[in-house]
Amino acid sequence: MEQINTNHSWGANFEARTVKDIIEPAKSISNKVSVKAALDEMQARAKDSSPVIDQRGELLGTLSKNKMNRNVGGLGHDPKTEPLEAHIERNSAYCFEDQTIAEVERMMLNAKVGEVLVVTREKLLVGTINIEAIAEEKRWRKRWEPLKSRA
Repeated sequence: MEQINTNHSWGANFEARTVKDIIEPAKSISNKVSVKAALDEMQARAKDSSPVIDQRGELLGTLSKNKMNRNVGGLGHDPKTEPLEAHIERNSAYCFEDQTIAEVERMMLNAKVGEVLVVTREKLLVGTINIEAIAEEKRWRKRWEPLKSRA
């Protein structure tokens, strides 16, 4: 698991909302289910990947439907009994819910990712944020800045 590196010097006095103000809820999969159960859940949600959490709700990583199909089916393992643990991608990008939107936008652009998972400082999964939501927040802010300056 890796938290995207930040450069704090550029935004020391930058006033902005935090990520927790615009996150989307994230559906996750328990690390205790089988590969088949995880694939069925992802199929039902029409998703190609999913975050994986432990019983506390701590983010462990992500699953890729294609990778699991290749590694399990391709090697002749039984997806009904195959444990999920071996298939968790542990280097998933994430940010913290108390980081500023501007900071996370810069991190995402530098890392060239369109979406990251959002966690608490204890690494409990709280949602996701994507670059489209950040762009919408910027458009909203630009619309309200002229009104704010008149007050």
